[in-house]
Amino acid sequence: MIDTDLTYLESELMEVVNLFDGAENLKIKHRFKENENKLVNTVTIDGKVYAYGNFVRDFGNEIEKKRLVKRYAKLSVYKGLSKHLDVELPWGALTGIRPTKLAYQQIESDGEFTEFFTDVMKVSQQKTNLIRDILQVQKGIYEKDDDNTDFFVFVPFCPSRCKYCSFISADIKSAQKHVDEYVDALIDEIEFSSKFVKKLRSIYIGGGTPVALDDDKLEKILCAIDKINNGVEFTVEAGRPDRITESNLKLLKKHGVTRICINPQTFNDKTLKLMGRNHTAKDVVEKYMLAKDSFSVNMDLIAGLTGESFEDFKYSVDKAIELSPDNITVHTLCIKRGSFLAQTESRLSGEQVTKMVDYARETLTKAGYEPYYLYRQKYMAGNLENVGYAKPGKACIYNVDVMEEICSNVACGANAISKKVYNGGERIEREASPKDVPTYLAKLEKIKENKEKLFNQ
Repeated sequence: MIDTDLTYLESELMEVVNLFDGAENLKIKHRFKENENKLVNTVTIDGKVYAYGNFVRDFGNEIEKKRLVKRYAKLSVYKGLSKHLDVELPWGALTGIRPTKLAYQQIESDGEFTEFFTDVMKVSQQKTNLIRDILQVQKGIYEKDDDNTDFFVFVPFCPSRCKYCSFISADIKSAQKHVDEYVDALIDEIEFSSKFVKKLRSIYIGGGTPVALDDDKLEKILCAIDKINNGVEFTVEAGRPDRITESNLKLLKKHGVTRICINPQTFNDKTLKLMGRNHTAKDVVEKYMLAKDSFSVNMDLIAGLTGESFEDFKYSVDKAIELSPDNITVHTLCIKRGSFLAQTESRLSGEQVTKMVDYARETLTKAGYEPYYLYRQKYMAGNLENVGYAKPGKACIYNVDVMEEICSNVACGANAISKKVYNGGERIEREASPKDVPTYLAKLEKIKENKEKLFNQ
């Protein structure tokens, strides 16, 4: 723990501490003092004192003052630990999920963001350049309009549970007794929620593995969505190749789906087996060949999977590029609570994973892919990031809207979070549904009532 006199910031300061391997074992004391327009933060680490002062010309208002106090307190803890441990992290003092969103905010206030990232927040030049490249690719997609709406549907069933997964999903065999009731409830919520859509930007069916459903049940959901689909980008997470068939691909095409995800995670069979995925790399290739002429395809890869070497990951990246899908998303393994891996591993070494992520970026950009969205999570190996790469003109609108939080999102299903944005995302109201299926089913009418309040307030 950290001893701080800004007790309301204790958890956020601990987020900074947790960026550093072994820092949780240090004795850290943080003290804050305001001297006219100077914010002074003193960080004492195992008896060694590090003091930092920051001048602020104008606090503006109380909300802005609290924001700056938080920023410089976190920055001071980062700088103290960085100096004490002689470690510089690629994202510096940034702990948030959406560094691109912060970059946009800085551009709006100061006209540019790079100096703030590198000089103030101590973000590396490489990561700052990555953000710059993403913002460039998002031109023509990034659009602030409070009437813009994305539509999300969640199907929480999978053929089996992967060991790194922490999503609220269930093995469809063990959850079979709930499947019919869930599909009916989901259709009810979709039809109820359609009235909240203003300017539809995209539709996304996620999971879980939506194609784990039998064709008749999947088609019921697709028919409900037909009523709102006016030809926008429509993505379905087909995900697991062991559940992709000619039949369900034809079904998706019939109902206007334009994009699907076929997610190998790795092209190494030994890792697939270790992670609990009941398919081979050959299955991925076969299902991709079946789908590639009908859909824009995204493939997910994960850097840092248990037991994988750099050469293993390199092989997966090279294989994905050889297949040439429109999108390749490179995730850094994140060991979350709720996953099987969290019971056996706590934190992965960052050096090897950094080498993997760097190789992916260099090789994908050389092959003509552009980075177009990025997000970060807690407990990521190497404190790195997840990046989506796409061929020119093939970026996913839904991914941009969700990561930059510039678009309202009407979300249906268990664990779905609806969002309404105001003033281009300056204020966001949220309404979350229960995470587990039985509770969702029991509270459907209350969920609909709360959604009505969210979108019509």
